[in-house]
Amino acid sequence: MNKWRTWKAILFSDTGILILLGLLRFVTLLLTNGQSGWHRDELDTLDNARYLAWGYVAYPPLAPFIARIALTLFGPSLVGVRLFSTLAHAVAMVLAGLMARELGGRRWAQVSAAVAAAIAPYALLGGGLFHYSSFDYLWWVLIAYLMVRLLKSGDARWWLGIGAVIGVGMMTKYTLAFLVVGIIVGVILTRARRHLASPWLWGGVALALLIVLPNLIWQLQHDFISLDFTRSIHARDVRIGRAEGYLIEQLIFTTNVVTVPLWVAGLYCYFFARMGRGYRPLGWMFLVPFLLFLVTRGRSYYLAPAYPMLFAGGAVVVEQWLTSLSATRARVVRGITWGAFAVGGVVFAPLALPIAPVNSRLWNVVSEINGELKEQIGWPELVETVAGIYATLPAEDKPQAGILTGNYGEAGAINLYGPVYGLPKAISGVNSYWLRGYGDPAPQTLIVLGIESTRARSLFQSCEPAGQITNRYGVRNEETRDHPVVLLCRGPRQPWPELWKRLRSFG
Repeated sequence: MNKWRTWKAILFSDTGILILLGLLRFVTLLLTNGQSGWHRDELDTLDNARYLAWGYVAYPPLAPFIARIALTLFGPSLVGVRLFSTLAHAVAMVLAGLMARELGGRRWAQVSAAVAAAIAPYALLGGGLFHYSSFDYLWWVLIAYLMVRLLKSGDARWWLGIGAVIGVGMMTKYTLAFLVVGIIVGVILTRARRHLASPWLWGGVALALLIVLPNLIWQLQHDFISLDFTRSIHARDVRIGRAEGYLIEQLIFTTNVVTVPLWVAGLYCYFFARMGRGYRPLGWMFLVPFLLFLVTRGRSYYLAPAYPMLFAGGAVVVEQWLTSLSATRARVVRGITWGAFAVGGVVFAPLALPIAPVNSRLWNVVSEINGELKEQIGWPELVETVAGIYATLPAEDKPQAGILTGNYGEAGAINLYGPVYGLPKAISGVNSYWLRGYGDPAPQTLIVLGIESTRARSLFQSCEPAGQITNRYGVRNEETRDHPVVLLCRGPRQPWPELWKRLRSFG
């Protein structure tokens, strides 16, 4: 009986409830993670995981390292691999609630902050796919939590933890540097500037640099190729309009529209409320990245990890306001809040998660809004098509046959599903695939996909259509819509070293 009471006290404590909510979110996402196929970004990361290095063209090394662990433990399992990103977002949800507690919030504030963080469409999407941004999200939230502990306690030793997480975060996604700028501004412009004289702060800086050093060396060895990648991708995003809608998407994608009052209250908390005065650096940690991404025309989702610290502060402000109301009015406000959260979660979950069956009426609607759902369809069929073409090649051609792809999703799919069919490894000029080269011996007969026919014929002496990319659902996505024809090409027009230079691209 005493043991049961002890466990009951733990389970129904504030921390216990937050952990139960995190577990509920973790299990819910886990149950939906296997209902779709791989996303092209996941296929790229899984392929890079087979070539562990201290850096990659498109991102730092941590995500492929985690993917390697997942592949070792679970093999190429959708649920197994995505378990790690699901866990990252579940932990971030709990941290949002713990932040509210450290700021002085009671149970209502803690749960509200956690739920608000969980129902953001970006957070739902990030928890359902294996992507480096999923782990980047966790590091931003963890840094904010550690900053709260630092500012609350005044114990400068927290800088070591902050520095360590910054180092790990920079080994995950380079946009964490924008948060670092926010921390610097927040320290300089507030009373936290006293920490500039602390050896613990500079120890944290040194620890962060030490963790990042292997990637810096890799970048130096590769002429900082990731800068070329970033410039190219940013120019593409601006050109095709992906940088548009930055402001409006803060309301409906990076956060859930029903949580807007909460994060606005969070801004009020850090900049104007008396209780938030000591935590003002967190306000700058949001505002500086917000403005930097706006000015540089960054993608809206880059800012998504900054909102949980606003939810935490906002929840505490609202909770304190509720105490000034009558009991009846306070219950009404709480009821409206939970009702809005429930509606927001129910409406946006099918948009972000593969809940609806493919080609159902609901799926047809949500996939038009969230095109990423379509990009998870058809990879096994693509490889089957390529395998059928490869099987028709004369025996004498196969030793010098290759598969050339125009994007990393195609290359990743070939390398994931191809061994069953005896296919050679795919080669590609995109991102880190280009660094790995074209193989030895250099291929003379190539199955080419993802490259427009006119360009392919400029690279090879002969190219003929050999197949058509389809999928069993008839879904029109990038593969079936933009470059559905698979070519069989022979005879490179230039020696491979020169040809390879022409094939280099970023995507």
